[in-house]
Amino acid sequence: MDILHLVDRIEELFNESRAVPFTRNVVVDEDKMLDIIDQMRVTVPEEVKKAQQVVTQKDRILAQAQEEAGRIVALAKEKAEQIVEREAIVKSAQTRAAQIIAQSREDALVTRRDADDYVVASLQGLEDEISRALTQVRNGIRKIEEDRLHGPTITAADMKEPSLAKTAE
Repeated sequence: MDILHLVDRIEELFNESRAVPFTRNVVVDEDKMLDIIDQMRVTVPEEVKKAQQVVTQKDRILAQAQEEAGRIVALAKEKAEQIVEREAIVKSAQTRAAQIIAQSREDALVTRRDADDYVVASLQGLEDEISRALTQVRNGIRKIEEDRLHGPTITAADMKEPSLAKTAE
């Protein structure tokens, strides 16, 4: 039975009771009143136990909620630290990557300049050799043309040499 229901029954009993004239007192049915009081003695401890259980349950739920909140905060802090650490690693990697790219570009420019210098030097050397060869070719052409115009001149010394003697024949 509910304690509030019993309080309501006491109130009804009081309202149904007869008033004592010229006083604020009422006459109450003793048996009904004692019956309600007995029921209250049984019900009140049950209600108090239920209330205590509710308070205990509330305390337990609050403790669990605080524990869960503590765990969530700890996880959030750990996750935040991981994110900060990861961001630091990423920034460090990006900085290193930028340095590597800059160094690679610089190295590429130096290599290109060195290659260009080598090619220029090689081409200049080739030009010098071709120029000498061209000079030799021109001198050879000029000599042959002069020989054609003036005829071959064979000297006595040339005749004594066997290889030239055979060609002159």
